[in-house]
Amino acid sequence: MRQLSKLARWLLLGEWRAHPVRAITAIAAIAIGVSLGFAIHLINAAAFNEFSSAIQSLSGQADVQVTGSEATFDEQIYPRLAERAGVAVASPILDVQASVPGQRAALQIIGLDPFRAGYVTPDLLGTPDGEQVADAFADDAIFLSAAAQAWLKPQGGVLALQSGTQAVRLRVAGALQRVRAGQRLGVMDIGALQWRLNRLGQLSRVDLKLRSGVDRAAFKAALARDLERDYPGRFHVGSPNDEDQNSRNNNMSRAYRVNLSVLALVALFTGAFLVFSTQALSVMRRRSQFALLRVLGMERGSLLRQILLEGWTLGMAGSLIGIAAGYGLAAAALRLFGGDLGAGYFAGVQPQVQFTPVAALLYFAMGVGVAMLGCAAPAMEAARATPAVALKSGSEETAMARLARAWPGLACLAVAALLSQLPPLLELPIFGYLSIALMLVGAIALMPRLSSTVFRFLHARWSAATAGRADSSPVLALTLARLANASGQAGIALGGVLSSFSLMVAMAIMVSSFRVSLDDWLLQILPADLYASSASGGGTAGLNPREQAQMRALPGVARVDFLRLRGVSLAPERPPVLLMARDIEPANAEKVLAMAGPTLPVPAGLRPVWVSEPMSDLYGVTAGSILKLPLQGGLHEFFVAGIWRDYARSSGAVQMRLADYRAITGDMDINSTAIWLAKDGDMAAVKAALRALPFGAALELSALSELRAMSLKIFDRSFAVTYLLEAIAIIIGLFGVAATFSAQTLARSKEFGMLRHIGVTRRQILAILALEGGALTGLGIATGAVLGWVISLVLVFVVNPQSFHWTMQMHLPLPLLGTVAAALLLAAALTALLSGRQALSGAPIRAVREDW
Repeated sequence: MRQLSKLARWLLLGEWRAHPVRAITAIAAIAIGVSLGFAIHLINAAAFNEFSSAIQSLSGQADVQVTGSEATFDEQIYPRLAERAGVAVASPILDVQASVPGQRAALQIIGLDPFRAGYVTPDLLGTPDGEQVADAFADDAIFLSAAAQAWLKPQGGVLALQSGTQAVRLRVAGALQRVRAGQRLGVMDIGALQWRLNRLGQLSRVDLKLRSGVDRAAFKAALARDLERDYPGRFHVGSPNDEDQNSRNNNMSRAYRVNLSVLALVALFTGAFLVFSTQALSVMRRRSQFALLRVLGMERGSLLRQILLEGWTLGMAGSLIGIAAGYGLAAAALRLFGGDLGAGYFAGVQPQVQFTPVAALLYFAMGVGVAMLGCAAPAMEAARATPAVALKSGSEETAMARLARAWPGLACLAVAALLSQLPPLLELPIFGYLSIALMLVGAIALMPRLSSTVFRFLHARWSAATAGRADSSPVLALTLARLANASGQAGIALGGVLSSFSLMVAMAIMVSSFRVSLDDWLLQILPADLYASSASGGGTAGLNPREQAQMRALPGVARVDFLRLRGVSLAPERPPVLLMARDIEPANAEKVLAMAGPTLPVPAGLRPVWVSEPMSDLYGVTAGSILKLPLQGGLHEFFVAGIWRDYARSSGAVQMRLADYRAITGDMDINSTAIWLAKDGDMAAVKAALRALPFGAALELSALSELRAMSLKIFDRSFAVTYLLEAIAIIIGLFGVAATFSAQTLARSKEFGMLRHIGVTRRQILAILALEGGALTGLGIATGAVLGWVISLVLVFVVNPQSFHWTMQMHLPLPLLGTVAAALLLAAALTALLSGRQALSGAPIRAVREDW
């Protein structure tokens, strides 16, 4: 046993000493894949946990929470809740996303009753500066968290907010000492907040603390039943951190987090094929050595374990490095960029990376697993080989014959096609991801058969065309002969090219399709010349009817349309749906909406609405159905006249006519304005006229080009991590191409020695290698382009709709694909030439002498 262990170490270390660059490349590929996957997991977990904890901290010690299906509800329900049997304390809460002049983000302000909140949410009580205890009840006082103060930097202790178009100045009376780090939060007396921000008589929720001994589940069920009987569809009864709240938090970003994690694992998937090509070529090169060991007494199982040991060692080393690097990368990313990663889901939190042993073990096992899978096929082939045959030179291609079987690849492709048609699992495109993985495996399995078919056809055509001609090129003839009769080795080389290039093509097409679809969508939904809003973020800014009339009367303006926004909750386990009220002509809805289908005629007596694709998918709402929306304390029926595309809100949106909204709610204010200029109107003059209005200083003006540029900038920032992960996968693919061709070239020193013996010059051999590298890479690129396009179909029409619930059009980024293809071709040719020089450095006689 000790001798076998010593032999195993000698074989392993001898191989690494002979070819250290190859081993380092394989280890690096595994390490990069593991580190990226682990880092993305840690960042997402830290950001999501901190975000959820920040939300949970606002609930304090409440046993039951009563919330509304609308953002606010009438406070007249409060006495009924406070006096209900079993309630010890009822704490009213008003939660407002306040508009801040000059800021695109809103400041969350919690209005509470300090006397009651002390029993339920004591962490939200502010600490007055000095001895001014009465500031907790002052009508001009606000308490800010440290993060909010650092963000807003109140001048002279005064914070300016915006209500309508008017500035509201509040005195910063102290700090919030017990909120979470990074949480941007303000707290005021609830009466002062209602008055200052025009929310008189409104509440967002009521926190209930029950008396000792009261059964919380029974209390919740009874309260929910009573409220539903008296106020149908108006209230929701839950508990802090219950299943519905956790589901809402999770649904906000789950698809983004899962897709980002899968994308990070693309590098690991590419690394698996690099390990396979490295180990397959290493085993093929040492085939005669293993056969000699078998002759000398090594058992088949021992040889199998020896080769698997090599893959296990590569996986162990790469995974250990990857786990350490992933933790460091996550810590650095959170410190430098926070947990947002550019997508806007976790803005305003400061998460800290936490090492999770279970996740570390999972990613470690994945790294070792892909390395073991990569060397499993070469190991089994070497163990099955007959020593007498393997000792003979030239048997390498026979060893690769099993790889040329077509049925495994065809079976994988058939199963992949079936999986691509299945619905999502747990609202995630699990089967879509499996389909893509099987497509890659199936296509790579078919590469030996494909290369054999292509190059044998080319060789036959060349031979027929040059028969009897003395001036035919021997270099091209030798190149085609080699490729036609060594399809197994060619298939190994093509596997690395195919996996990296096809995934790059698929990701590039998907991202480009999304970006182009977004640009086209912006042009369709933003038809006006100029857009004006009272503030970019928050829900307290707006324009009243008098101000709207002043805008309509401006010279040089042909038409003005208004937009009102508010959130409504249709399901407690999902984030709120955005309700958008604007001027829409039912017969011509496609003029202002990016319709995904036909617009249906509206039956007499019904009010029309148009729902977004995500809302249709999430809530099962179809065109022609009846939708009930909670407005002004009641449920109102609407006719769904059509489905429209919305790339801005994956949680759903619904649009209705502004006149219908105003008739139901009595809310006459608006959030933003679309302005069309008259034929003789001048943009600069209209902007100046808007600025000259009494409220002009509170307006934010944006031309169509500015909104479009800003939206695309936000898109690019959101996909910055995607671009980075895609670039890393390409780099790994380039290293894989280089390592594969280098290993193949160095393993053919005997062949080159024989060619030199029969008169082939050194220059001709280098030309053969360059042609082989270019031909194989060209075939890999062509096949990868087709496979990548097929994978992109799954990404665009399966994964994307099942993840984000919207559809988009296909767009091929040909310049980018051509650039990467040229880089691959250049890398393959240069690698073949450099490796050829090293392989030809020995004497031809010595190379032939080794061919025993």
